[in-house]
Amino acid sequence: MTNNYDFKVRWGDTDAAGIVFYPNFYKWMDEATHEYLSAIGYPSSKLFQEQQIGCPILEANCQFKQPLSFEDSVRVQSIVQEIQNKVFKISHVFLRGEKEIAKGYEVRAWTSFKDKPKAQPIPEEVRAKMLQPNQHVEV
Repeated sequence: MTNNYDFKVRWGDTDAAGIVFYPNFYKWMDEATHEYLSAIGYPSSKLFQEQQIGCPILEANCQFKQPLSFEDSVRVQSIVQEIQNKVFKISHVFLRGEKEIAKGYEVRAWTSFKDKPKAQPIPEEVRAKMLQPNQHVEV
């Protein structure tokens, strides 16, 4: 399933040159992942409150192709590309209009925080939602 996360670049996201400071792309990938989980019916806040489950990042990468500036409208398209027993890889493509600005991914672990943090197998119902045929969801 592909999820779309839309936002506008804010003044505080830019550097002295007036372009987006690169760590913001990682912040937006994190936000897009939480939006994705909500879109498939597993909001991060609910998972943590009800089951003490979180999805910490194990790895992140982003490639930058074009700069973004203050007030640019951005869409992040996110899709889970790989699911292992306890880990999933979610990719993110940043678009301004039809133009690809950046692309990246995160590798995250399905983790219980009941005692000490420990990776858990991703439940079958979550896997099924992540692997649904490619349908776009607007959030």
